Amino acid sequence: MLLPLLLVVGCGSAAAPPAVAQDSGRPPSDLVYERIVDGNQDLYVFPADGGLERRLTRHPATDALPRWSPDGRSVLFASDRSGNWQVWEVGAGGGEARRARSNAYHEMQADISPDGRRIALLSNAGGREALWIVDRVTGEGSELVRHGRKTAFGNPHWSRDGSRIVFSSTWGGKGHQIYLLDVATGKETPVSGLNGGCEPRFSPDGRKVVWVKRGGHGNRSRLVERELATGLERVLVAWPALNYDPAYSPDGSEIAFASDIGGEWAIYRQRLADGKAWRVTVGPNPARYPDYGPGLGRR
Repeated sequence: MLLPLLLVVGCGSAAAPPAVAQDSGRPPSDLVYERIVDGNQDLYVFPADGGLERRLTRHPATDALPRWSPDGRSVLFASDRSGNWQVWEVGAGGGEARRARSNAYHEMQADISPDGRRIALLSNAGGREALWIVDRVTGEGSELVRHGRKTAFGNPHWSRDGSRIVFSSTWGGKGHQIYLLDVATGKETPVSGLNGGCEPRFSPDGRKVVWVKRGGHGNRSRLVERELATGLERVLVAWPALNYDPAYSPDGSEIAFASDIGGEWAIYRQRLADGKAWRVTVGPNPARYPDYGPGLGRR
């Protein structure tokens, strides 16, 4: 069953390019992101209480795709530091990272369930890439969703109540399409009209999804928000650039995302009420894939 047909409305803050404050201000909670410094990609944190960013991981391999744990005590991320892409976890204060589970397969893009017990991730342990769920304590896992051969999955994200996972898949040859998965029943629901959509994230209240919309825009992409119950959409970011990696703040008041509007990838924040934007990362070091810490609630 498809969700309601979409309606698109304008959003005054989406006009591009907006005025962007170089002083990033203070986000509602700590922001973690991947960044390349001196030729090496590690994870960095921009603190909610102000000050300079701090380096979270320090390893000659590539660390990427960070996601906070629901309690804010650690960050999950993907790394090839073992010679193969695997999911790792590091404490919020840094230090030695450990593997979430150890095997010979390609695993990445992990997100911890709100109760902290399970991890949704992408794995080819079953012979082809699929969406898996893994017990965080034992490391034991099983497939949740498998589509056809050569299907690429993307960016699973739990709803705050833990009942659903949103993700993208190229199943059917139409480019990435966004799906909602009922975790209890295993039922998948394609979100109508979102072919070409990727990197979906639930809003904190679970009523909306933000995603990256490509197609027909040249070397550009937009960030679009959709109300799941009504199909009503609004464009949040339409800067004349590649705009990717959206994430809601824990209170739903803003989004963080990556954009190359300034000629290189950098992290930005945008307040949803009026479209005011701040640039978070500065300098000649590209950064992507931000995620808010839980703050006073689930991200």
